[in-house]
Amino acid sequence: MKLVHKDIEKDNAGQVTLIPEEAEDMWHTYNLLQVGDSLRASTIRKVQTESSTGSVGSSRVRTTLTLCVETIDFDSQACQLRVKGTNIQENQYVKMGAYHTIELELNRNFTLAKKVWDSVVLDRIEQACDPAQKADVAAVVMQEGLANLVLVTPAMTLLRAKVEVTIPRKRKGSCAQHDKALERFYEAVMQGILRHFNFDVVKCILVASPGFVKDQFISYLFKEAVRQDCKILLENRSKFMVVHSSSGHKYSLKEVLCDPAVTARLSDTKAAGEVKALEDFYKMLQQEPDRAFYGEQITLHHSCHKTVDSALKHEKLVKSVSFTNQVQAQICV
Repeated sequence: MKLVHKDIEKDNAGQVTLIPEEAEDMWHTYNLLQVGDSLRASTIRKVQTESSTGSVGSSRVRTTLTLCVETIDFDSQACQLRVKGTNIQENQYVKMGAYHTIELELNRNFTLAKKVWDSVVLDRIEQACDPAQKADVAAVVMQEGLANLVLVTPAMTLLRAKVEVTIPRKRKGSCAQHDKALERFYEAVMQGILRHFNFDVVKCILVASPGFVKDQFISYLFKEAVRQDCKILLENRSKFMVVHSSSGHKYSLKEVLCDPAVTARLSDTKAAGEVKALEDFYKMLQQEPDRAFYGEQITLHHSCHKTVDSALKHEKLVKSVSFTNQVQAQICV
């Protein structure tokens, strides 16, 4: 994310202009937006035109609109963000009050205005614009015939590729078809790693699977790297870490990240912070339940009395206008 302009007054009202540069920036933008905000961005609008002869035609034109945000829709798989609202600045194509949906695009700037910019939102902008906040952990969660290649960032987990290959069962006296299919599968996963993982940024690559699939894949990977003289894999061999998972589905990544050996290995990465915070909460909830609380009212109560050490908030709660007002009221008191 690139910050182009920032203009916030003493009363915390103002606007910022940002340029999303990669898919994860759409997630940050989703967390910045709230119902009632003003969003100005470039968009495509279908307009009708009438010729001098009376015939009516339609065309799609690019224009810049300013909407009062009413609905925010984020597709986490495609990292696409759509914002629906009413137009509050009339132009030649769109009347005042007309409804429109803007789909924010990468590398196109937008301007977001708020009546109140709180510290949580400003911290989010700082985090999104910090070049050090990148995906420095990658993972291959796999089982025979299925592999999910993901990047783990401080904010979210991004699925970069899903490899699926049908593996025939071993037959008595003949394993040729099974072995050939398995080799095709390993080759596809290897190409996915080379295509989707940036070894200049990634500090650790977790290879997780049930059984011996992970070990067989790592053996294949570096044999092929030697045979093909793939220097990028050979030079980064130390970054690969083999761990156990219960399956090759994406949800198994959660148990992998909670493994003590993985936690120690990821101690110098950005993604480790949130995993450790959640693990510490669960430990305290089990061992010292009188010191761990969850729920909106009790959390606000302790926040008011400044007795909170760490707080974990769901993004839906943070985006809630009523919750934001309550926090501000507590701070004012």
